[in-house]
Amino acid sequence: MTKRFFGTDGVRGQVGTYPITAEFVLKLGWAAGKVFGNTRASAGRNLILVGKDTRVSGYMFESALQAGIIAAGVDVSLMGPMPTPAVAYLTRTFRAQAGIVISASHNPFHDNGIKFFGGDGFKLPDDVEHRIERFLDEAIITAESVDLGRAHRVTDAAGRYVEFCKGTLPYGFSLAGMKLVVDCAHGATYHVAPDVLRELGASVIELGVQPDGFNINEGCGSTNPELLRQRVIESGADVGIALDGDGDRVIFVDQKGELVDGDELLFIIAKSRQGRGAGCNGVAGTLMSNFGLERAMTELGVPFVRTAVGDRYVIEAMRERRWNLGGENSGHIVCGDLTTTGDGIVAALQVLKAMCDSGADLHDLKDGMHKLPQSLVNVRVAEKIDLQHQSITGAVRDAEQKLAGNGRVLLRPSGTEPIVRVMVEGEDVSLVETLAQDIAEVVEAGAS
Repeated sequence: MTKRFFGTDGVRGQVGTYPITAEFVLKLGWAAGKVFGNTRASAGRNLILVGKDTRVSGYMFESALQAGIIAAGVDVSLMGPMPTPAVAYLTRTFRAQAGIVISASHNPFHDNGIKFFGGDGFKLPDDVEHRIERFLDEAIITAESVDLGRAHRVTDAAGRYVEFCKGTLPYGFSLAGMKLVVDCAHGATYHVAPDVLRELGASVIELGVQPDGFNINEGCGSTNPELLRQRVIESGADVGIALDGDGDRVIFVDQKGELVDGDELLFIIAKSRQGRGAGCNGVAGTLMSNFGLERAMTELGVPFVRTAVGDRYVIEAMRERRWNLGGENSGHIVCGDLTTTGDGIVAALQVLKAMCDSGADLHDLKDGMHKLPQSLVNVRVAEKIDLQHQSITGAVRDAEQKLAGNGRVLLRPSGTEPIVRVMVEGEDVSLVETLAQDIAEVVEAGAS
């Protein structure tokens, strides 16, 4: 069955445009309450946790969700601004039936979304999303007063998550002597990421830690790292760390100001793990993962598989194979032995540990993987476009012939935005950029 509202990462869109409205989110909260209210609670009453990022619309949607869930007869714990992975972690520790995050991740402030975690801390399977959607077709029936849910605020959520992040490292591990710049994108990590790093002994320079409801991801964070690059170079920091608005993505800047993306970070973590203890039993990437990562895994003797784009598909592949590492080039990195979802802070700590264990700087560590030049062009479309149209398939075929077997072409509609992503990869950077632009122009013409 096709889902009407749930995409690859919950329900997302522009605030005020259906379904990202107060009315819909109220009903979504009630529908979620009906589904999870039928789940047996291990600690008495059924409970749903709700966290959010720093968007101004989060207040409205938090209230709407709260009202809907309570009307369905389920308790609500409100955590305020908290990273997405923190909600996943705290859902497990509170023994809640579900966790909900109000966030549009790396999108601008005028977008928002609702994403869910089950009681196990993993994103919901398709059948549960279908059950929630079926309740959306029913009229809201408020529980009897004696059966209404109750709400309370969790005042120590940030401290709990800070301790969890530190606990993913061995006892006694220290970042003393390291100077780090951390960019929190004016988002949900603004009050936790700097504390984690400082409490581990690092000297921390903060960026993007003054959210005002409107500046989330604006000119900062993992999607806009230029300010971070400048500050790393100016301050002589060892590395820069850029998180996105909800804290499930991370990219780095090395001491020379060069970007280190998710593929390179995966390589660094995998190589570090492969060199000690139980090793690295496999890495799951996506269709967008650079071919250089695949080649590097082969050289390390680490199995590698590609999935559809989206961290939920990466996690599914990891769980099927019982692998502990996977991620996306955008910076979603999942350390399955430590947490259940992409976690920017936890992944950053794994990279910092690899640096400390090896004694090498980040620039040298990333040079162990040779990335093929990759050009990505985003084409905005007004409506769904037929990517099998003759003009588009012809442009792709021509590009593949020019790459002569030394590269690849990928066209992929975004699961969260009205965008078609055109990616070309190959050995010749000039050719790759030209081909990507040529195909993008054909796609744009077909969308107009």
